[in-house]
Formats: sequence, structure tokens, C-alpha cells
Amino acid sequence: MLTILGFAMIATFLVLIMMKKMSPIAALVLIPALFCVFVGKGAKLGDYVIEGVGNLAPTAAMLMFAIVYFGVMIDVGLFDPIVRGILRFCKADPLRIVVGTAVLAAIVSLDGDGSTTFMITVSAMYPLYKRLKMSLVVMTGVAATANGVMNTLPWGGPTARAATALKLDAGDIFVPMIPALAVGLLFVLVLAYVLGLRERKRLGVLTLDEVLTEEKEQESETVLVGAGVGGSGDDKVRTAKATGGSGSGTDADATPDEADDDFKGLDPNRPTLRPKLYWFNAALTVLLLTAMIMEWLPIPVLFILGAALALTVNFPHMKDQRARLAAHADNVLNVAGMVFAAAVFTGVLQGTGMVDHMAKWLVGVIPDAMGPHMALVTGILSLPLTYFMSNDGFYFGVLPVLAEAGAAHGVTSLEIARASLVGQPLHMSSPLVPAVYVLVGMAKVEFGDHTRFVVKWAALTSLVVLGAGILFGII
Repeated sequence: MLTILGFAMIATFLVLIMMKKMSPIAALVLIPALFCVFVGKGAKLGDYVIEGVGNLAPTAAMLMFAIVYFGVMIDVGLFDPIVRGILRFCKADPLRIVVGTAVLAAIVSLDGDGSTTFMITVSAMYPLYKRLKMSLVVMTGVAATANGVMNTLPWGGPTARAATALKLDAGDIFVPMIPALAVGLLFVLVLAYVLGLRERKRLGVLTLDEVLTEEKEQESETVLVGAGVGGSGDDKVRTAKATGGSGSGTDADATPDEADDDFKGLDPNRPTLRPKLYWFNAALTVLLLTAMIMEWLPIPVLFILGAALALTVNFPHMKDQRARLAAHADNVLNVAGMVFAAAVFTGVLQGTGMVDHMAKWLVGVIPDAMGPHMALVTGILSLPLTYFMSNDGFYFGVLPVLAEAGAAHGVTSLEIARASLVGQPLHMSSPLVPAVYVLVGMAKVEFGDHTRFVVKWAALTSLVVLGAGILFGII
């Protein structure tokens, strides 16, 4: 009964948010509360929620202060050179922009944290997608899938969990998987190329100057309509201000660098820039990421310290600090709200025992004849299981059972552990992953729209990794 109710709860949640009948926050709270009553454990709902909140509180704190930290770094111009480099490659070509999104997401994913990857990627690419009227779900889908492949890095989480659960060395799991993961990343780039080609056919290709001139002509028309065509010299002044020109209303005199600066959506003259502190901010960020990888302190503590230091050094006046916090308050509130709402969902799933019953049922339906192929079975099961439950639940609850079943048929724990990683491209878009709410929130994309778009591509990427692992004899 708990198995059926568990699947029914997850299915209800996904259907309602994809049909936009409920907001993700409301669905994450109300649906598990209702099913908790159905299970007959409504009286313990409070305990389950408090336990879930306690488990996710460090994650919420990390996300809140990570948003503040990287928001400040964006404000002061730390990532402007990266954005300019991506722009030089992308220009105004939708195909290049989508491929650039995948490359940027994969590179930034080296820090092992999905939230920071999405914050940097969206901050850099969002202005391009908006200016060219490109599909924002393409951006979120490509970024999430690329990050999912890179999430298998030993310091990313899943590999370490698999190694801990099965008492193996993380290097022995990850290093042999590199060829299969490289194929998966190559597939993401091919996918980005195909999706970008589709966007190019839909929108065409423009130069930066053409995009800027078109926008400025529209702005000029808006001003002239309001003032009356053929107006006085004052009207011309207002038109010049609206277009950002010197009075001509065109971009004919703009240099390529100026066009880049205008197009990227990051004002090169914004008052928050701190060019004299650039190398301090770069060193602080490298130190922060190094501390994360080396695990000198818990990640939430690192971001709390980093955010406080970044604010104090870059904005020593209290008024400026309050302004920066206010500027990023919407993102902080949205993400923190999602995380604590997800705590209700995960708390009920785990507290009522639904997740355990679902895992045992899935393992139990595996035919005995599949015993010698438990690595393949594990790889396939990792797709739905890591999507419908947390990585902790899968790697510490389900993986040991799968490993025992494989051992009975001569399948090594190393093969099982490697196969368990292939579901990560899909896992990164799971409603139980807090980082995905950073992605959709900053991109201003409905979670349901993102889910409908990304699930098929992410699942296909996972299967490509699995196929490559089998072909190379890794799994």
C-alpha cells in the first residue's frame, strides 16, 4: 500500500506542476501533507516536516549565501571577462549561444556545486536569450544536463556517496568511468548543436549591430509616438537618450567592443563595478572553491564567511550593503522557499516509509535471470530512482541492496557503483534537487515547462553514458 501511495504522490505532484494547476511550492507542501493523512500518519506530519527541514537546513543556508556571494561577484564585475569571451564566440547566432551554454555550464561545473554553476551560467547567458527571443527552456535544459554529467566528479557528491555506501575508493569508481562520461558530455554538446540549429532556423542569424539597431529603432519609435513624429529638437534629444546614441539614433559609430558591452546585458559603467578589487575577488573565489573541494570547512560555513567578506570589502558602507542584499532578495527568498517546501515532500516520503517500500518493490521485481546483468539493471534503475528520491536515499538505501544482489551472481561492487552514476543527468532536474530551483528561478522559467522539456533529453543522455560504459567494458 505504501508503495502505491508513494508512486501516486510523486505522479500527482509531477502532473499538477506540469499542467500548471499548482505552483511548485504549494505542490511540494500540500500534496505530501494530504498523502500523509491518507497513509494514516497525519498526527506525525509535524515530526516528519521538522526532520525534513533539519536535514535540508544546511542546504538552504548554503544556497542563500551562495546566491548573495555570486550575486555580489556578478555585481562587481568578476565574471564580465567570461561573459565577453562567450559573447565573442556566440555573437548573435542562436546555434553558437546554445553550444556556448553547454560549454560554460560544463566548465563551471568543475567546482562540484550545481547551484553556483546555474547562477554563473544563467547570469552570463540570460541576456543573450532574452535579446534574441530564444527559448529559455533550451538554456535551462542544456545547462542542467551538462551539469548532470559533470556532477559525477568525485567531489560532486554521487561518487563519494557510492564509495562510502559500498566501502570503495572513489578514484576506483570514477577514473574508469571517464571515457563513458566523456561520451556523455560529447552527446550533450551534440544535443546543444541540434537544439541550437533548431533555434537558428526559427529565429535566423543576426549580427550584434543588427540586434542592437533593431532594438534601438523600436525604442526610438516608442519615444517618437509618445512625443509626436516630426517634433521639436527636444524630441530628438529624448530619442538620442532612449537609443543611447549621441543624437543619431543609430549604432553606426559604435565600436565592436561597445556593441559587445551593450549586448551582453551587463552595463560596463554600472556603479557596482570594483575594477581595483578584481584580483582580490578572483583570489577570494578561487580560495572559496579550493576550500570546497578540499573540504576545509562545511560548504554552508564557507559561503556564509565568503558572502560576509565579499560584502564588507567591496561595499564597506552599510547603505551599499543593504542595497546589494535587497537586489538579490528575490532570488534568495524564492530558492529558500523551494528548499524548505521540498523538506515537507522528502520528510513525508522518508518518514512514512514510502521511499523504502518503493525501493524494495523495484528491487523485488527484478527477475532472477537478470542477476548476472545487475550492473545494467542498476544503471537503468538509477534513472527513475535518482529522479524520484534524493541521492542520499538512493546511494545509502538502495545501492547496497543492488550490490548484494549483484554479488550473489558474481557482479563486482565496482561495476554496480559505476552503473549507479549514469542517472545523474536526469537527477539534476529532479524536483527534489534544490539547485534546479536556482536554475529555473533565475531564468524565470516555470518548473513544469522545464520538466516537460528536459526529461526526455536528460534520460537519453543517461542512457548514452550507460551504453558507452557497457561498450567500453566499464560496466
